[in-house]
Amino acid sequence: MTSMPALDVHLENYRRLNGAGPATVAALRERALRRFTEFGFPTTRLEEWRFTDVARIAQRPFALSEPTGDAEATAEAAARRLQIPGAIEVVFVNGHYAPALSSPMLEMPAYAGSLAAALRTQPELIEPHLGRYAEFEQPAASLTALNTAFISDGAFVYVPIGMQLREPIHCLFISVAGGMPAVAHPRNLIVLGEGGAATVIEHYAGAGEYWTNAVTEAVVGAGASLVHQKVQREAAEAFHVATLAVEQAGESRFSSHVVSLGATLARGEIGTRLDASGAACTFDGLYLATGTQHVDHHTTIDHRQPRGTSRELYKGILDGRAAGVFNGKVYVRPHAQQSDAQQMNKNLLLSDDATIDTKPQLEIFADDVKCSHGATIGQLDEDAIFYLRARGVDAAAAREMLIVAFANELIDRVTVAPLREQLTNEISTRLRGGTT
Repeated sequence: MTSMPALDVHLENYRRLNGAGPATVAALRERALRRFTEFGFPTTRLEEWRFTDVARIAQRPFALSEPTGDAEATAEAAARRLQIPGAIEVVFVNGHYAPALSSPMLEMPAYAGSLAAALRTQPELIEPHLGRYAEFEQPAASLTALNTAFISDGAFVYVPIGMQLREPIHCLFISVAGGMPAVAHPRNLIVLGEGGAATVIEHYAGAGEYWTNAVTEAVVGAGASLVHQKVQREAAEAFHVATLAVEQAGESRFSSHVVSLGATLARGEIGTRLDASGAACTFDGLYLATGTQHVDHHTTIDHRQPRGTSRELYKGILDGRAAGVFNGKVYVRPHAQQSDAQQMNKNLLLSDDATIDTKPQLEIFADDVKCSHGATIGQLDEDAIFYLRARGVDAAAAREMLIVAFANELIDRVTVAPLREQLTNEISTRLRGGTT
């Protein structure tokens, strides 16, 4: 199998896939496979991928991830799990639901558990939404097409009309490398009914060399509120590509908080459509990279109707020969009068060899709006370091204090207190040169 061209390996993986599920899902998989076969892997000739070369992924013949032994999975999950008391735990190992490591599945009228299980028992809740929001019909979205072709399992969160879940839902995706590099394609769906509320933590971690190719779709009903917190802590040799596509109804609230720490190459795409009057969203992101890590964030906020509000702040801390990419788009459509959009990307380069390509964008087609955007790239303030050293703080501690202060503006916005504390500790450890 290793001698086969990488594209052919994925086609062979598809032939081996257990395609159980409703006929509509099977048709969706087939359509997506045709798109991936037509487009192939994205290249730097595409504008959306100009600064991110996925040749290292495209040239590897990744096998399809298989379930691993309970002892190995339990040990890895215990080592990587975030400690969030009271959270509903939904755990996947190599893309497969692990009931022994999870909380009992939250049952109807609300649901938090396996997508594959819900497709067997409640397909009517899933089929109207699955594959409707994450675009895969364009060449730049070919990896989303590949994920869609392999829809099998992932997290499904359903909150009915008017219900507000108090406990956060922690969706943990663990990858354990086997004898050869493997790929998992988690497919997640979050549906909040009118007036519903939930906090979902999407957490990726693992050990060894592997590729996670994840897609999450979310529907936020009228007056509903979704807080989505993503933590990317993949292994140093791993590859991580993920898409989050959100559809918002009137007066809904969506908050995205992303912390990206791991993987040799990480690419995250987040997009939301404010598709009814009065919808609001917040996009927060923090990325740390060192060595030769490459981290790429693409965001899209689409104001389609009046009185929408969006706030976006992404910050990067890059050391060594790390490379960062930020591309943020805000669209204000002709009917989206009285929209209010603010976007900012700030980057801190800790070495002369670190690089960042940043491109905040506004495209405004309405005339009664309030919009702003910007980007900054800088190094540590030598005057601030001198001020701290003059007061008895040594150079290393002064440097750490300034970097932590730069990061804390975003870490402080994480709403789940135990998660916020663990991220603060982990980032401080990394900045001191320790291991986690």
